[in-house]
Amino acid sequence: QVQLTESGGQLVQAGGSLNLSCTLSGRAFSSYAMAWFRQAPGKEREFTAAITWDIDNVKYADSVKGRFAISRDNGKNTLYLQMNSLKPEDTAVYYCAARWTGLGYTVGDYVHWGQGTQVTVSS
Repeated sequence: QVQLTESGGQLVQAGGSLNLSCTLSGRAFSSYAMAWFRQAPGKEREFTAAITWDIDNVKYADSVKGRFAISRDNGKNTLYLQMNSLKPEDTAVYYCAARWTGLGYTVGDYVHWGQGTQVTVSS
């Protein structure tokens, strides 16, 4: 059974940085494409960034391109999201997700989800 656990969310001022982590247990982490999604209050969960198992392909939502960087360490079973130049509109619960093959860009593309970590950006 795949279990995903996010960490690193906190309150930060606008312009600041955070690094989120997500660990996968229960299966071989290196077999999965991984992604970050986020859900702001009153809004639907939206795609943020994704990375293939071999780090060969990385995609970002336009809203975070140039500010966020997704990465993974297959030896540590860990996915990361480095977030820089944070804005109040980045405030959301951030979720990591895993799927068996290829990148996906919608909630329905992913079977495995973490519980989320709260990121709050104050102005």
